Amino acid sequence: MKNTLTILAILFISVAFSQKKSFSEEALQDQLLDLDGSEIAFKDIIDQHKGQSVLIDIWASWCKDCIAGFPDLIKLQQDNPDLDYVFLSLDKEIDRWKAGIKKYDLKGDHYYIKSGWKGPLCSSIDLDWIPRYILLDASGTIKVYRAITTKDNQLLNQIQ
Repeated sequence: MKNTLTILAILFISVAFSQKKSFSEEALQDQLLDLDGSEIAFKDIIDQHKGQSVLIDIWASWCKDCIAGFPDLIKLQQDNPDLDYVFLSLDKEIDRWKAGIKKYDLKGDHYYIKSGWKGPLCSSIDLDWIPRYILLDASGTIKVYRAITTKDNQLLNQIQ
């Protein structure tokens, strides 16, 4: 009985922490807004960066942890200028999202997740905390599925 429980615990932990390598079809079809207010499918955002490694930062201007992490993110950008940066906002209001981009001088491509926390994109990636960093390789395959800081060892190792 003890061995069975141990095996079940190991299986549960491995499933809970397994890393996805791709986004679900529902996530890829989720419609976001660009800075001009035009809708764009998440798949099209990823396709725009094919051939480049991409760091996706899911954030919001009201998120204290996101704001606290911006100096480290800016340092990461300075140290890794060849990496593309895509910011996906979970702000509640578009005006606050745009003001946050300017206030924190965030450099990269910016999109607003209009479907929110419970929409297809966030649900499919098991979003439970922001900031959330996802690293894609040049082919669009997920290399790091879940990092909550830019100092995450797995993230830094995959960027190098």
